[in-house]
Amino acid sequence: MVFTIIALIAIFAPWIAPQNPYDLAQLDIMDGRMEPGTVGGAGFTYWLGTDDQGRDMLSGIMYGLRISLTVGAGSALIACLVGASLGMMAAYAGGRTDGLIMRLVDLQLSFPAILAALMILAFLGKGILNVVIALVVVEWAYYARTVRGSALVERRREYIEAAQCLALPTRRIIFRHLLPNCLPPLIVVATMQIARAIALEATLSFLGLGVPITEPSLGLLIANGYEYMLSGKYWISFYPGIALLVTIVSINLVGDQLRDVLNPRLKK
Repeated sequence: MVFTIIALIAIFAPWIAPQNPYDLAQLDIMDGRMEPGTVGGAGFTYWLGTDDQGRDMLSGIMYGLRISLTVGAGSALIACLVGASLGMMAAYAGGRTDGLIMRLVDLQLSFPAILAALMILAFLGKGILNVVIALVVVEWAYYARTVRGSALVERRREYIEAAQCLALPTRRIIFRHLLPNCLPPLIVVATMQIARAIALEATLSFLGLGVPITEPSLGLLIANGYEYMLSGKYWISFYPGIALLVTIVSINLVGDQLRDVLNPRLKK
């Protein structure tokens, strides 16, 4: 329920946000760093205060949710497609193909995700597309390992042997028979990885290597107010941080529910 509300806020942000934080004509530098509940010069009430640029924090959070969810869900979907395809290939082909792909997975997982993402963005530069590419590179291995483990079990089933006896094309066996039976764990991992991607993107933006300043995500909003924390202007970082925390927790709770539904044996 909470995640549904967050997703709806992100989708309809341009229509429900009190202010467009990207429109410079709507920003007034004289309204910068106003406390929550303060009425601005134009008679506009800033319920969550403003940042140093005079941007309404409530509107900034709504638009920031759009960027964070788009980057997180988009990178997780692409990484899922790449990782699932390689994992299925490794499990079905076996032999050297399996060994090569799994060694790449082990190599990828041996690097800390934040370090690998920082190295990629240091080379590619800022930008939403570059952040998505970096997240895909550091995430695909999780999907590959998960799918391979499930596919190795399913590959020994009778229906796979029957499909092979019928001389069905390998592509059809993999994507029409093997993959659908590996979807339950893949869906759970994908849900968890969306939350992880959002947290990683927020970290990168906080460090200054994420999305551009003209399209701030929740991580960049937190970074914008970090220098004012000790001066008492807590709201600039506090409210985006709460929004980020609630978003990640709600996605993880959805993942837990999906895990229980798709695998009832895990219920206590």
